[in-house]
Amino acid sequence: MTATPHLIWLLAGVAAILILASIVGEILRQRLSPAGDNPVIENLNARIAAWWVMVILLAIAFLAGKPGVVILIALASFAGLREFLTLTTHNRADHWSLLACFFLVLPFHYYLILIDWYGMYAVFVPVYVFLLLPVLSALRGSTQNFLVRVSETQWALMICVYCVSHVPALLYLQIPGFEGRNVILFAYLIFVVQLSDVMQYIWGRLIGRTRIAPALSPSKTWEGLVGGALTAVFVGSSLWWMTPFTPAEAALMCLILTAMGFFGGLVMSAIKRDRGVKDWGHLIPVHGGFLDRLDSVIFAAPIFFHVTRYYWSLT
Repeated sequence: MTATPHLIWLLAGVAAILILASIVGEILRQRLSPAGDNPVIENLNARIAAWWVMVILLAIAFLAGKPGVVILIALASFAGLREFLTLTTHNRADHWSLLACFFLVLPFHYYLILIDWYGMYAVFVPVYVFLLLPVLSALRGSTQNFLVRVSETQWALMICVYCVSHVPALLYLQIPGFEGRNVILFAYLIFVVQLSDVMQYIWGRLIGRTRIAPALSPSKTWEGLVGGALTAVFVGSSLWWMTPFTPAEAALMCLILTAMGFFGGLVMSAIKRDRGVKDWGHLIPVHGGFLDRLDSVIFAAPIFFHVTRYYWSLT
C-alpha cells in the first residue's frame, strides 16, 4: 500500500475535519471557558487533542504501508489485551498461558494477517488456541476457578486479538475494480461506527426518553439508537461512491455496522459493570483505554470483513 491519491485525499479530509473541530473548540473555549472552568468545553478540546494523536499515528502507519498498519493495530491489540486481562481471574498456574497470549499467540496471529494466510488466521485463535491454551493451565494442576480463568482468557483473546485483527485484514481483500483503495474500507468501517456512536449520544441527549439497559449504560436510549443508526446509514450510504457497494448495498452494510457497533458497546459495558470499573484503562486521556475506543469496532469489524469478503472479494 503506497501513498495513492485515494490515501492522500482520505488523510487530507480527516485533517480538514480535525482542523475545523479544533477551531470550533478553541472558539468555544475563549467564549465559554476562558479560565478553563467549563468541564464540557475542556472535555471536548481534550478529546479533539486525543484524536489528533490517534489520527497522526494512523497516518504514519498508512504511509508506511500494510506492515505499518498491521504493526500499529497489533500494538493496539496488545494494549487492549493487557486492559482486558487486568480485570480477569487468574492465579500463578496461569503464568505460562498468559505469557503465551502476549508473546506467542498475538504476534503469530498478526503475522498470519501480514502474510495474508486467511485459511490459518481464520481458525488459529478460535480453534487451535481455544483447544490448546487451556492445556498450559491444566498442566499446572490448579483446579480453583479453572473454568472461569480459562473462559475469561479465551474471551480476552477473541475480543482483543481475533476480532480487532479483522480491521487491518481489510487491506488484503482482493476486490475487482477496487484495487489500491482498500484503505477506504478501513476508513469507512471506522467512520460509520464512530459516527453512529456520536449521533446516538447526541440524539439521546436531545430526544432520548426510553432507556435500553439502565444498569449497563444509562445514556443509551431507544430514541438515540434509532436516530444515530438512521443518521449513520444516511451519511454512510451517501458515500457509496467511495466503496465497492451500490447505494442500497452501502445502506445495508451501514445498518449492519451500526447494529453490531451498538451490540459491541453494550456487551463491553456489561463486562465493565461486572468488574466495577468505568473505563478499561487510562492510556488515552479523556477517552479511557484502547478498548473504550474500540468497543464498537470490535463487534463490527469481523462481520464487515466477512460479508465484504464473501460477496465482493475474489479470495
